[in-house]
Amino acid sequence: MDRGGDEQGKQSGGHGGNDVTEWKKVAELRAIVEAQDPAAKEEDDFMLRRFLRARDHNVGKASAMFLKYLAWKRAAKPNGPITDDEVRNELAQEKLYVQGHDKMGCPMVYLFGCRHIAAKRDINEFKRYVVYILDNTCANLPAGQEKFAAVVDLKGFGYANCDVRAMLESLDIMQNNYPERLGRVLLIHVPYVFMAAWKMVYPFIDDNTKKKFVFVADKDLDATLRDALDEHQLPEEFGGKLKLQGYNNASGATDY
Repeated sequence: MDRGGDEQGKQSGGHGGNDVTEWKKVAELRAIVEAQDPAAKEEDDFMLRRFLRARDHNVGKASAMFLKYLAWKRAAKPNGPITDDEVRNELAQEKLYVQGHDKMGCPMVYLFGCRHIAAKRDINEFKRYVVYILDNTCANLPAGQEKFAAVVDLKGFGYANCDVRAMLESLDIMQNNYPERLGRVLLIHVPYVFMAAWKMVYPFIDDNTKKKFVFVADKDLDATLRDALDEHQLPEEFGGKLKLQGYNNASGATDY
C-alpha cells in the first residue's frame, strides 16, 4: 500500500504528516477493518488516516466509524458513482460551483443558498446530490491536497430557502463519510432567518467541524475574501475576476 512520499506529508496539513506513530496506527486500523469487511482493501491509507484523525487517533473509534462508512457506501452508491441523471433536478438549479482555489491550494466550493427551494426538493435526490458533489470535488483534488474550502453566500436567503432537514442530511453525510475533507467555510450575507435554522442544526455538528464555520460580517467581507483568494481566483460576484460557470461546465476543468 502506497503511504505517500514526503511531499504528500508536507501538504496534508496539521496532523503529523508522515509521523511514524500515526502510520503505525493506520496499519493497525487497516488490519482491524479488513478482518471485518473485505471492502476495506479497496480504500487507500490516506482515507484510513482521515478517519483516524477524525477520531483523534483512537483506533477503536476510528474502526467503528470506518466500518459504518463502508456499509453506508454500499447503500448510498449500490451501482457505483452517482451519475448526472440521478441528480438532474438539483444540478439544474445551479446553486453550487466548484471552481478555482484559495491561497492555500484548496479547491473552492461556492454555494448560493437563495437558489435552494425547500418545497421543490426531493430528499433522496438531495442526498444523492450531496454525495455526487463531494465525490467529484474530492476526486479532483490536486496532488498533495486533501481538503477543499467553501463560501456559502446567503444573500436573498428567506423562508422558502430554509431547509433544516437538508442541512442536517448534508452534515451527516459529510461528517460521517467524508471526514477531514472540509477546510474553512466562510458564511457571508447571513440573514436572521438562517441564524434561526443554524441554532437548530448547531448541536448536531461535531466539535472539530464547528471550528471550520466562520461567519463574516458585511464590513469585513471584501478584506476576508481577498485575504483568502487571489483576485484572479475571486469570483466576479465578489469583486474579483473569476467567472463562475455551471457545475457541469466547471467540474474537473479548473486550473489548479
